[in-house]
Amino acid sequence: MLKQIDDILNRITMYRLIVYYLAALLLTALILCYLKRLPFDPLDLLFTVAFLIAVCWLTNTIFARTFRVPANVESAYISALILALIIDPSKPSSQLWFLIWVGVLAMASKYILAIKRKHIFNPVALAVAVTALTINQSATWWGGTGWMLPVVAIGGFLIVRKTQREKLVIAFAVAVLVGIVGAGLLSSVDIFNALKQTVIDSPAVFFACIILTEPLTMPPTNRLQIIYGAGVGLLFAPGLHFATFYLTPELAILAGNLFSYLVSPKTRLMLRLKDKVRLAPDTYDFIFTPTQKLAFAPGQYMEWTLGHKHPDNRGNRRYFTLASSPTENTLRLGVKFYPESSSYKKSMLAMDRHSEIVAGQLAGDFTLPDDPKQKLVFIAGGIGITPFRSMIKYLLDTDQKRSIVLFYAARTPGEFVYQDVFQKAEQKIGLKTIYTLTDATSRPPDWLGRVGYINKQLIKREVPDYKACAFYLSGPNAMVTAFEETLLNLGVAREHIKIDFFPGFA
Repeated sequence: MLKQIDDILNRITMYRLIVYYLAALLLTALILCYLKRLPFDPLDLLFTVAFLIAVCWLTNTIFARTFRVPANVESAYISALILALIIDPSKPSSQLWFLIWVGVLAMASKYILAIKRKHIFNPVALAVAVTALTINQSATWWGGTGWMLPVVAIGGFLIVRKTQREKLVIAFAVAVLVGIVGAGLLSSVDIFNALKQTVIDSPAVFFACIILTEPLTMPPTNRLQIIYGAGVGLLFAPGLHFATFYLTPELAILAGNLFSYLVSPKTRLMLRLKDKVRLAPDTYDFIFTPTQKLAFAPGQYMEWTLGHKHPDNRGNRRYFTLASSPTENTLRLGVKFYPESSSYKKSMLAMDRHSEIVAGQLAGDFTLPDDPKQKLVFIAGGIGITPFRSMIKYLLDTDQKRSIVLFYAARTPGEFVYQDVFQKAEQKIGLKTIYTLTDATSRPPDWLGRVGYINKQLIKREVPDYKACAFYLSGPNAMVTAFEETLLNLGVAREHIKIDFFPGFA
């Protein structure tokens, strides 16, 4: 069942999934309003949604053109729909200025409260916090409570599953629980009733799945994300206050955003294409020269925003792992194209030396271990080779010798890329590379590599001490999932398996 869910999720981008989820929540709310289960007029709710979408879209478009960056239309829709779910939609005609104010603030904060093109705060949380302080109108967070909870929980599960932020959400939930129990013991509050109210009568589930997991304002690595989730959870716990000052969900996440900003990379780059090199029949290297040196760890990824006309339902943003090493003066992306490519991929393939793209949100834990003595096995399928090119090039340039076996699978010989780097690494730092063709019919007469899929027999034969190794898996999701299961069946400890993952994999 989970595999089928994952297969469906892999066909949808993260941002598009969030739009669908929020739309489903609002549709549910409309039905509940009609059935008198929610105390709002359905027409008032529809007006509020439409008005906020218009305000957010217009504001986002104006600021994007002013700052000369691609407009993320999905981002404007997401912010508008979240605002509609947390602001009381009763009598919207009497609070038009409030709706305008909160919509403009949410969009403007992405451009104005930003350093090096990276915004600091969750835009929705900042908007409702500012309006509460300035015009005494605040969010009620009605969309995540009571009758809405079943749909909130089901959709929230899909979001967390898609983004693989389970550890972050668990850290948040545990911290909320600790906060409730601690407050109950200190003040003799009914802990069971407090837990019930938190799950059913508070926006905790909606907050954790949508607000907490917003990728642009969370820390870049798993360890920091767990700290972030726990800190926000403690501040979110009901009843927490300092004298007469009570914390709200929006203040809890803004405090977490400050922590995230302090520990996260601050760079957001506007890049111009330097060169486009065809590596294989359907694979290209895109090479950019940044105006400033980017500090990153080999194997990390970034979000790439490419403005283009008439984007399809997959939007104008993608996540790509950097194929370049931090030692190089250029940023390099290895990208595979398919016959039925998205509008994004088609626009990317059409890029020339006048084309620009925005890169930001540097993140990822798929990096080399600190211990240089740790034996490593890299397993790559197709374009999943890019993080390994980054790591091996870095080791070459810094003259670091590590025990590494690279298994590299492709359908045909012409699909293997970056072989020059790996051949040099074999000579200089002792890299062992095993190439294998998954399509036996494509085997040329002079082929010296393997034929067939990488399996446990091949791993045991080429890496006799495999149980002492750390395994790194990168490639199509189905391949990575299958290899993880294979390694577990071989007795490899789960903590010795690393998977290349970034949100919005579709």
